[in-house]
Amino acid sequence: MSDIALQSIAEDAVKNLAKEVSPEIATLTIDSRLSPLQQFRIDAYALLGSLLSQAPSQPLLNWLQAIELNDDQQSGMREAWSVLQLAAERADPEQVAEEYHQLFIGIGRGELLPYGSWYMTGFLMEQPLLILRQDLERLGFERDPEVREPEDHIAALCQVMAMLVNPDTGVDRSQQGQFFERHMAPWWSRFTEDLQASSTAHFYSAVGRFAELFFEQEAQLLEKP
Repeated sequence: MSDIALQSIAEDAVKNLAKEVSPEIATLTIDSRLSPLQQFRIDAYALLGSLLSQAPSQPLLNWLQAIELNDDQQSGMREAWSVLQLAAERADPEQVAEEYHQLFIGIGRGELLPYGSWYMTGFLMEQPLLILRQDLERLGFERDPEVREPEDHIAALCQVMAMLVNPDTGVDRSQQGQFFERHMAPWWSRFTEDLQASSTAHFYSAVGRFAELFFEQEAQLLEKP
């Protein structure tokens, strides 16, 4: 597996953009302590956490168009990123916001329910969520009382993984693998397939494809000792 990283861009430019885009993208800064693969993993999880938690703003769509992957091979990941960039180029923020609403919010409920409990049991707020909350507590995470979404939302899990990959948390790859295997592996494939297959998804079909290939890479990486 080749090391893949988002192309280096000026850190102050990223910080300025982060103020306009979303708090999650504030993690997209260049850290010299990280290997290219670590940097890519953190950035990809943070990006997916943002895109799956809310519709992207115009600044984020612009950012997606500008960033290139550093990868010598013509990999599926590069192709998926190119498709996502093209989708960002063609996207209208208002239309993407409506698409997000129909997919994940709707009237009463969205077309898709992006929750681990739903995909693993067919019901919301079930045993998988309880187990997740116990694991998050052991890892030192506390629920924000202002956040209404359950912790097993795919966006929240991506945001947690972005933090777990960061060496500052002191979580090794084995623990990352345990978390991924327990809370994402049982259902991420079906979710990304559903997202790509949805007739509602246009921009988010490209997000689903990128997520699928990234999670496949993560599953292979985290299986290694």
